[in-house]
Amino acid sequence: MSFNWNGVFPALTTKFTAHDTLDLPMFGTNLDAQVNAGINGVIIGGSLGEASTLELDEKEALVKYAVERIGKKVPVLLNIAEGSTREAIRQAALATKWGAKGLMLLPPMRYRSDHRETVTYFRTVAESTDLPIMVYNNPVDYKIEVTLQMFEELSDLPNIESVKESTRDVSNVTRMINRFGDRYKVLCGVDTIAMEELLMGACGLVGGLVCAFPAETVAVYKLIKAGRVEEALEIHRWFLPMLELDLQPKLVQYIKLAESLTGIGTEHVRAPRLPW
Repeated sequence: MSFNWNGVFPALTTKFTAHDTLDLPMFGTNLDAQVNAGINGVIIGGSLGEASTLELDEKEALVKYAVERIGKKVPVLLNIAEGSTREAIRQAALATKWGAKGLMLLPPMRYRSDHRETVTYFRTVAESTDLPIMVYNNPVDYKIEVTLQMFEELSDLPNIESVKESTRDVSNVTRMINRFGDRYKVLCGVDTIAMEELLMGACGLVGGLVCAFPAETVAVYKLIKAGRVEEALEIHRWFLPMLELDLQPKLVQYIKLAESLTGIGTEHVRAPRLPW
């Protein structure tokens, strides 16, 4: 399945009410703001979306709601971050059933898999689905690096199409392009270095602060791709102090606070998190 990985993909926060239930109306308000700003797809159930606290039926509700509301305009992707291969396969199948058009896939959670196990995990999940997959490479937070050699061993799988590059090493964009050309689409996964990685050849970004500032994030992306770097830099320098919230342990609370201040979210989080 062909998929356009160019552009801005918000890793959406999950909107809750004060009673710890899904706040679908506010979720819809944020979805509309994202689409109106010109984003290129949305990702549900990521770390910023408090995935580890979501029930499966809540993931279903979020995906189906997003597909119904914006699915004809931009693709909806589901993040899979599971401890077992079996559960990852099950959720990949459910994503298709719910109407998702792609997956973001993390290495196994909680268990630190070795090289062979990590490759086998990605291969097994990919072979179970026709959905296009973005591998999430974040060894800083999840302690498993998806190395260049791993990507080499996965390159025969056509639906593993892209990588969310979160190693924090800007030069890894060049390493991926030098090794694989355009075989894998590289998207920056760290807000603070998105501008640098876009300039080095990344085709897009998976953002956090875009949840609160969609127009500004899209503007930076479009200006860079148009070669108007000085204009992009002016926005980026204003934006950087807020982008740094994406690197904090309490990024969920901070970004939700920003969403509440821009009118497209609330501060409600799911315990054990507490509002900032």
